[in-house]
Amino acid sequence: METLDALDGEDPGKLREELGDLLFEVLLQVQLAEESGAFRMSDVIYDIASKLVRRHPHVFAEAVAETPEAVVAQWDELKQRERSNASALAGVPGTLAALAYAQAIQRRAGRTGFEWESVDQAWDAMREELGELESAISPGSQADELGDVLFALANLARYLHVDAEDALRRTCLRFARRFQRMEEIVRARGIDIKAVGMLGKRALWQEAKDAQ
Repeated sequence: METLDALDGEDPGKLREELGDLLFEVLLQVQLAEESGAFRMSDVIYDIASKLVRRHPHVFAEAVAETPEAVVAQWDELKQRERSNASALAGVPGTLAALAYAQAIQRRAGRTGFEWESVDQAWDAMREELGELESAISPGSQADELGDVLFALANLARYLHVDAEDALRRTCLRFARRFQRMEEIVRARGIDIKAVGMLGKRALWQEAKDAQ
């Protein structure tokens, strides 16, 4: 996560530091594996090199893939062959952040043909889920329906070619910057934000927004 934060921050020095920490963790895990006799660094490198060659026959063999989409489809087909009868969703890390996980399994399902025919249908699905959320009464059903809305929204983002996780992260960072700027404004003016009405809060927020 710290490496992702460094990538988002576009700070080369911070990114260099975090990549160093990430590399250290890789080297540490390899060292532990070597000491237990499980595998060596050369095995790790050989495995990834072999996978890249095996799954890019358009580069290393005679296959043809003329578009990025064709490359991805070819990769998935070869991976599916290697995994025999495994689910198309197999291999998607369950530890991914929820939005990223949603889009990952949606992409996998979509490559099997299980997806909407157009972005308009994705919009309709999201609106339908929003309606069901608005009608939900019990806390349990509200939680379920909210989950369905987020899942539908992640799917819509996929049709719009937007990375939902990245989009939300950028929005969160933008909110944090503006909120911190607003905090600076109220401190400088000796304002108690809790005592300010909604119109006043909106005005302060707009001022912080305009200052960036």
